[in-house]
Amino acid sequence: MKLFARLFRLVWGADVDRALRPVLAVSLAGSIAGSSAFPFLGIWAIKDLHATQTRLAFTYLISAVLAGVVGYAGGHWSDRVGRRPLILAGWGFQALVPLGLLAAGSHVFLGLGLLALLPAFGSLGGAADQAMVADLVAPERHEAAYASVRVASNLGVTIGPPIGGLLLIGGHWHHLWLGTFALATAGFAIAWRFIPRRGAYSPEGPPQRGSLAVIIRDAPFLLFMLSSVFATMTYVATETLLPISVTTTHHLAPAAWGVLMIANPLLVTLFQLRLTRRTAGVPASLKLGLAMPLMGVPFLLLNVNGSVPVIALVIVLFVIGEMLWVPTSQAVVAALAPADIRGAYMGAFGGTWSVGWAATPFLGLQVRSAYGDATMWVCVAAVGVVAGILGLVAARGHDARARPVGSPA
Repeated sequence: MKLFARLFRLVWGADVDRALRPVLAVSLAGSIAGSSAFPFLGIWAIKDLHATQTRLAFTYLISAVLAGVVGYAGGHWSDRVGRRPLILAGWGFQALVPLGLLAAGSHVFLGLGLLALLPAFGSLGGAADQAMVADLVAPERHEAAYASVRVASNLGVTIGPPIGGLLLIGGHWHHLWLGTFALATAGFAIAWRFIPRRGAYSPEGPPQRGSLAVIIRDAPFLLFMLSSVFATMTYVATETLLPISVTTTHHLAPAAWGVLMIANPLLVTLFQLRLTRRTAGVPASLKLGLAMPLMGVPFLLLNVNGSVPVIALVIVLFVIGEMLWVPTSQAVVAALAPADIRGAYMGAFGGTWSVGWAATPFLGLQVRSAYGDATMWVCVAAVGVVAGILGLVAARGHDARARPVGSPA
């Protein structure tokens, strides 16, 4: 226990709200389970399931749309029946997917259908999970709380893929599915045992109004959602466009890219909370106005030099912007959302990620095919700047409520 306590203080420090710790444990366990399988799903679909690349591309598109719709629905219902049931349902269905993949065998459409459902199951409890953070922690602590949860998720991302690789030694996919099932079941068990039914800052009762009508009339939130679509497109560019560009145009070895890719979650794990504390007094609107261009503009360096040091510099600058953007944006959404329909707001906001995941590979690769890498990176930089401007405007007036303090309330 002493070793665990030391590791906890090393990563999160000593000022994490005690009420938030169950959410951190579930996020870490779930992230390990998900990331142990996710990097290998596309490989499995093509090499073992023998799906065509076109069918796999449509699977990813359908999964993004499903995740957006289910995310809003899950957040909406979490406002009515509570966060805990939706969180447990999401983790429970996710834990069953590996068993389905094990049973899929060589059935292409069954296997691809399960791949499409996996992100949707994650979204089912995702909005409730995000809303639960705001239910547990005082408003002035929201940004620090979301940063803590993000550290847990990224720590899991650094642990999960090596576990998945070990399970795949010998090329036995059923080992991966059984191992992922065990990890996901452990995450569900932790959620069942520790996730509370209510938080100190939960709404007193279920909402007496429809959430969709409120959201549609909330101009600042809609503007913030638009900024998030553009910001997410910039984020997804590092996941989809960057590896293709650096390994083809700049001839970086795939193994070298694998090493560089680990830098992202590792940097977030080590420095997210430190950066959040350092920038605690900076208004949220200003952080967003700087963060989003910082995520997109550095890609222009690749038009000058595509060497490993420059690629590494681009990743580092991007991660700094990402660390400013994600917890700040979550805190702003919590500030914008009425307390009684906070889950619906979180679900609608989460849908912007689905739009980014659906649009970025399609649009980015079309631009790359027609005009080349240089034009593609100019577009990514421009999207980042637009996201920053929209985020700055939308977040103004909510800076005071979104700003964290240095210690738990």
